Amino acid sequence: MKRSYMTTMPDKSGAFLKASRIILTHGGNITRCNYNKAVDSHTLFVDVEADAPAQAAIQQELEQAGYFAQTAPQVKVLLTEFELPDRPGTVLPILEVLSQHNINISYISSQENGSGKQFFKMGLYIEDPSVIENLLRELSTLCPVRILQYDAGEKHLDNTVFYIAFAGEMRRLLNLSQEDTNDFIFNANLVMQQLDECNEPPSKTFEYISRFAHFVAEHHGFPFRLSLLPLTQRVNCTVLEPACGSNITVLEDLPTGALLVIDSGFACYRSETLHRLHELFPDFDSRPKELLLTHADYDHAGLVPDFDVIHVSQRTADCFLSELTGGPHLRERNRKTLPYSRLSRIITQYQPPRADQLHVLDTQPCNDALPLSLIGHFTFADMSFDVYQGNGGHLPGEIVLMDEEHRIAITGDDYVNVRGYTPEQQAFNRLAPYLMTSVNEDSPKAKAILTELRRRISGHSWLVLPGHGAIINHGEPV
Repeated sequence: MKRSYMTTMPDKSGAFLKASRIILTHGGNITRCNYNKAVDSHTLFVDVEADAPAQAAIQQELEQAGYFAQTAPQVKVLLTEFELPDRPGTVLPILEVLSQHNINISYISSQENGSGKQFFKMGLYIEDPSVIENLLRELSTLCPVRILQYDAGEKHLDNTVFYIAFAGEMRRLLNLSQEDTNDFIFNANLVMQQLDECNEPPSKTFEYISRFAHFVAEHHGFPFRLSLLPLTQRVNCTVLEPACGSNITVLEDLPTGALLVIDSGFACYRSETLHRLHELFPDFDSRPKELLLTHADYDHAGLVPDFDVIHVSQRTADCFLSELTGGPHLRERNRKTLPYSRLSRIITQYQPPRADQLHVLDTQPCNDALPLSLIGHFTFADMSFDVYQGNGGHLPGEIVLMDEEHRIAITGDDYVNVRGYTPEQQAFNRLAPYLMTSVNEDSPKAKAILTELRRRISGHSWLVLPGHGAIINHGEPV
């Protein structure tokens, strides 16, 4: 089993060596660690792989050693990278040498990558330049060593117990339990570590995480932008656009009163979304109604508790079923999007739908050699949709619905109307691409899907109901 520890790092040479010895003594393997003195001079994050009894012993001994309980001068550091086999204890000889030379570690970052190797980055405080040559010679006899240019001063935030203050702010803002607060901090640190590999400063990363959390929390009760229009002789369409989260598109069959809701925003806005739907459809609870999700992202699945039938692709259903049995969401299978996904889950209070709610749309297999592949058909009132599945550009399981007769396309996030964003939507949608590095699982595939969509609908006067942004009416450019 894997467990994450957020420990208090004694600010002296040999501190990480001591913690590593404790972990190794009990058979634990460090699969990820992160310590950045430029962010916080105390907090060390360590992911440890070990069985349950060993984890308990590690926890107890770390507590006894004072790892769960100053300020260092600003100095230049030498950033080094050590290439080590991915097995227990391989970093200990490096730490022994640093301890013997009284070298303090100002920055450390490592994470397993499935290659059989780990690349430990360490920022080394060098107060006596005369020791550098001998130190590097000795270290290079143990493993390959790279020297990287680095200046701790460039990444300075505040040499206080940063994570404690940040955790308190997020707990108060989002009304989090202690467990959710810990999860939030672990995953914020993961985002920082990944963006640090892209040379992004920690200050910017935590600023964006804070802005993301504040934006979601502060837009409760923010008015929806509302659009109403007829689609066919039988069907009216209502689109609710929140400040953040997907569009909520409601198709109403006028003769029967049946409703089809397409995507449903963030779960944290569920109460105000339902309140608005009850205002628009006073008998909302008693009407026949079903939900259709264009894909499994959290910002589309907020109303899943309120429908007995939820139409999804097979791959989207498989994602939800994985979550229900303790497995990962599709976004959590990708190392780059995993921490942002987990932060979103906490901030937005997401829960997957039950298995008995899911109705799979696929009647034929998807051809992933094509950007868009026909997988089935779906009817509502007098509308008949061809259901196309993308090949995983934005997210596996993504679908687009196209009614050829009425020239109406429901595109999810395979096409979003960026030009039609409100100022609030523009502000929010600058956050996710930074924290995720990309909102798409496969950007070349996403571009090919968008190109194919545009080829199909451009010049043919289609009405487009996008996943985000304003409706594009018949005759408007796509």
